[in-house]
Formats: sequence, C-alpha cells, structure tokens
Amino acid sequence: MEYSIRDAQVGDMEQVLGLIKQLAAFEKEGDAVEVTVADLQRDGFEKRLFHCFVAEVAGAIVGIALVYPRYSTWKGPVIHLEDLIVAEEMRGKGLGNALLHKVVSYGKVLGVKRICWEVLDWNEPAIKFYEKQGARVMRDWDVVQMDANGMAAFLKEV
Repeated sequence: MEYSIRDAQVGDMEQVLGLIKQLAAFEKEGDAVEVTVADLQRDGFEKRLFHCFVAEVAGAIVGIALVYPRYSTWKGPVIHLEDLIVAEEMRGKGLGNALLHKVVSYGKVLGVKRICWEVLDWNEPAIKFYEKQGARVMRDWDVVQMDANGMAAFLKEV
C-alpha cells in the first residue's frame, strides 16, 4: 500500500474532523465533539495553535497526528500529541508508526525535551503500540480536566 505523510493543509480539515469524530465514537464520546471545520481552519492555520500531520492514501486522509506546544517546568519546551488517529480499516498497515515517527522527528527539529499524550486505560492495542515504540505509559497519573461548565461554576464560587 502506498501512502504519504505530510503537513495538513486548510482544505484537509473536513476530513480531519471526520477522523476526530470517528475517534470520539470509538472512545464512547460520539456527541462530545464541538469543534468545527471552521474552528480547525482558524486555530490551525491563522492562529497556529496546533500543527497537524496527515496520512494520505489514494487522495483520502486516513490518519492524523495533531500536536501543540507546551512547557514543562521540569524539562522546558515539550509538545503534546493531542490525537494520533488511524481510520479503523487502515490500522495495522504501518500508518500509526509513520505518523508517530513524523511527530517525533518534528519534536526533534523543535528541540523539545519530551512529547506527551494520554491514552485510555482500556485501549490496550494503543497502549501496546506506544510501548512497542519506546513510550512509557505512566499508569500512576490521572488526567484532570475542567470543562466550560466546571470553569463557570468555579468562578462563581471564588
């Protein structure tokens, strides 16, 4: 199978959003996606809040890796891998490895000290994949989030 890994373009965002929605459905959060194509276009290409790589096969985007900069008080500059998504029918063909390779190469060019991301504790295939690639899955850390409703409630109490 012939594929290419490249930087995403503005016109790719509709297909990128389709993959994001596929991931949300896989993670049993199908109704949670609020971002739109216009949001992705604005935030990725005007505001430059993230960088996205796409895996393309026969003109179709079948995988993405979306990263953005962070800062570690222990390490300095790092990047966060928000999502690495490969369409279900394309898994096991090397695309995930190629996308991760692109992310790690990008991080090296930027001079980051670490690349970090989360994986669901029940997603054993992804955990095994990441560990096989040399990543360390830190099972003693919990992800903490505060959504818009939580933020509003907190600010009312302060």
